Amino acid sequence: MSDTLYKITDVGALAKAEESGLLEGSADDLRDGYIHLSTRTQVAGTLDKHFVGEDNLMLLAFDADSIAGDLRWEASRGGEDFPHLYGTLPLSALKWSEPLPIRADGKHILPAAVLTKMGVGQ
Repeated sequence: MSDTLYKITDVGALAKAEESGLLEGSADDLRDGYIHLSTRTQVAGTLDKHFVGEDNLMLLAFDADSIAGDLRWEASRGGEDFPHLYGTLPLSALKWSEPLPIRADGKHILPAAVLTKMGVGQ
């Protein structure tokens, strides 16, 4: 399992989570019954498929071991296994959060911490 899992959320949802200590998930998460997460290698594809043009987004990095009990790896996009969290996401497992600036073409710029681990920009 990856040691870090990522959640894309908006600034408002993060502010609400900071008040309660728990990230409950987006409307899509609530509809599907689990919180959608991505690995480092999946996060760019997730942004491109579901979030192009969306402003005020944050990338949250969570310690995978801290949420492992409620985590399931399930086939999703292209048959690839994605991490799905069945429950709320405790901010106590948050390693860091960074804004996702948006380019003129509507795509987002990933934080250096993600790009470096992906081998980009070295």
